[in-house]
Amino acid sequence: MHLTAADLLAVERELCRRSLAHFAKRAWHVLEPAAELKWGWALDAICQHLEAVTDGQITRLLMNVPPGSMKSLLTGVIWPAWEWGPRGMPEMRFIGTAHEETLAIRDSRRCRDLIKSEWYQKLWPLELSKDLDGKREFGNVRKGIRQARAFTSMTGVRGDRIILDDPLSADNANSEAKLEAARIAFTETLPTRVNSEKSAIVVIMQRLHEKDVSGVIQEMGLPYVHLRIPMRFEPVQRCMTAIGWSDPRQVEGELMFPERFAEEQVRELETTLGSYGTAGQLQQRPAPRGGGILKESWFRYYTVLPRMEFRTIHADTAQKTGEENDYSVFQCWGRSVIGEAVLIDQIRGKWEAPELLVQARAFWIKHMKVGGSVLRSMMVEDKVSGTGLIQTLRREGVPVIPVQRDKDKISRGHDAAPFIESGNVLLPIDAPWLSDFLAEAASFPGGAHDDQLDPMFDAIKTVQAVPASQVQTVVPIPMASAFGRR
Repeated sequence: MHLTAADLLAVERELCRRSLAHFAKRAWHVLEPAAELKWGWALDAICQHLEAVTDGQITRLLMNVPPGSMKSLLTGVIWPAWEWGPRGMPEMRFIGTAHEETLAIRDSRRCRDLIKSEWYQKLWPLELSKDLDGKREFGNVRKGIRQARAFTSMTGVRGDRIILDDPLSADNANSEAKLEAARIAFTETLPTRVNSEKSAIVVIMQRLHEKDVSGVIQEMGLPYVHLRIPMRFEPVQRCMTAIGWSDPRQVEGELMFPERFAEEQVRELETTLGSYGTAGQLQQRPAPRGGGILKESWFRYYTVLPRMEFRTIHADTAQKTGEENDYSVFQCWGRSVIGEAVLIDQIRGKWEAPELLVQARAFWIKHMKVGGSVLRSMMVEDKVSGTGLIQTLRREGVPVIPVQRDKDKISRGHDAAPFIESGNVLLPIDAPWLSDFLAEAASFPGGAHDDQLDPMFDAIKTVQAVPASQVQTVVPIPMASAFGRR
C-alpha cells in the first residue's frame, strides 16, 4: 500500500490529535531545532493530565515537579497550540501567568512562534489575528486568545484556561510578604478570572515553602487533582491521581528522569541545594524527612527529669492573634548538671494582651512553686507585645530579662544545630505537645509556624553561656530504642 503525501499528513494529524505527547515530540524540532529531545515517563504523565483537562475530566489541576522538567514548555507553549490545532478548539482563551511577567511573555511568544511555523500551518492552518498580535497577547480569527500576565497583576483578563506556572521564585520563598501576596492573588483574584464553571485552572510548580500556593491548595482542601512527581521515588508517598495514574517506580530512590537527570547530576544538585532545598525543589515536600536545619533524630528524651543546676523561662510573644499568625509560647528550660538543655514544660496559645499577661503570670507562679533548682528569670523578646509584658511583670517583681535577638531565625537555627546534634537537648517523652514541637522543628525554616523554636534557641544560648569545660557531650539515644514508643 502506497501512502501519498496527503495520507501521511492525515496520519500525522490523527496521531497528534490522539496524543499531546506525540504532538510535543513532533513540535520539539520547531521550538528547539538545535537540541536533542530527551523524553521520559514523567513527561507522559504531565501530558496525560493536561489531556484530561482538555477532555473535561479535570477542571482543577495541581502539578508539582522538579525544575528542568519541561513544565513551562509543555503547559504554557505546547498545550495551548495543541488545543487550538490538533484538538480543533481554536476558540479557547488562555491566560498564562508566572511570578514574573517576562516569563509569562516568553512562553506566550514561543507558543505564537510554534503556531506560526510552517510545520504547524501545513497541518492545522489557523489564521492569527492581525489586530491582536502584541507583546503580552495574541489571538486567532476564531476568537481564541493567548494572554500573558504577572501572577499578582491579573485584573482585566478572563480565560477558559488559566495556567499558573511557578507563582513564586526561589529567591522569594522565605519572604512572608511575597508568600502572602501569592496567597491573596491565588485565593482572591485568580478564581474570578475564569470564564465559566467549565473553565480550568492548571497550577504547575516546584515546592518552595509550606505556605506556597501548593500548600494553600492543600491546607484549604481545594478540589484539585494533584500530580506529584519527586526526583527520587519515596514508596510511602507514591502519587496516585483521580484519573487512574500512579507513579510507575518500584525502588526507593529511583530517579524520575534519568534520561535527563542522571545519578551523578542529581547528587550534585542535592549537594548544592542542601537538605531543605532538596526536599522542596526536588522531592516536592518542603519539610525534609527527619528535618532540615534541625533533625528530629538529634533530640533526646527523658521520662525522669535530670538533676538541674538552674531553670529559666523563655517566651515568644506573637504580634497578632489571627488564624494565620504565630502562637505565643512560654517554655520552662533547665540546665542539667552535665550541661544539657532540658525542656521541662510549655504552654502555647493565641492570646490578646490581657490574657497574655494572665498566662505569663500563671506560668511563672507554677514553676516558682517547683523545688529542686532555682528559677532564675523569665526572658522575653523586647518587641511589640513582649515589651508591654516586660514592663508589667517587672512592676510585679518578676525578674524579667529583655532579649534582643540580633540574628534572623535561620542564622540562630544554624547556631543551635550543633548543640542539638550533639545530643545536648532533652525533651519530655510524655508531653502532649511533643508531636507538634517535633513537627515544627522538622519543617524549619519552611514551616507555617516557628514560635516553639525561638524560645528554644534562646534557652540553648543561655545554657551555652556556661563555660564550655562544664558541658559534657553525650551520644544521642533514638527515642524508639530508648523507650519503645513515641
